Amino acid sequence: MWPEKDIEYVKLKDDDIGRHFGLFVSDELVSVISIFANRSSVQFRKFATLQELQGKGYGTMLLNFVLEEAKIRGAKIIWCNARKSKMDFYKRFGLEETGDAIIKAGIEYVMMSKKM
Repeated sequence: MWPEKDIEYVKLKDDDIGRHFGLFVSDELVSVISIFANRSSVQFRKFATLQELQGKGYGTMLLNFVLEEAKIRGAKIIWCNARKSKMDFYKRFGLEETGDAIIKAGIEYVMMSKKM
C-alpha cells in the first residue's frame, strides 16, 4: 500500500488491539489486512497486496476470510475507509458508500460498509 514508506509509517497506535492477517504464497507474504473490532462492528484497515500480484485473487481470498471472521465475531456491520479509486472492488463484496470523502496523504478515501 505504501511501498515507498518506512514500516513505521503504516504502524497505528492501536495496532496492539487489532488482529493482523497475511496471505502467503510459497513462503512470500503477498497480501495483508488488519481488523479492529468493537461491540457490534469490525473495521478493516491496512489492506494491501503486492502491486505485481494484484488481480490474481489474493486480496479477494483475504477479504472473504475477514468477512467470515466478522460474522464469527458477531459483527452487525463491517466497514473501511476505501481509496475512492478502489470502490468498485469493495462493491463486489456488498460494501456500499456510507460516508463523505476525506483526503489523507493526498489520497481520496470514502467510508464503505456492509451490514452482516
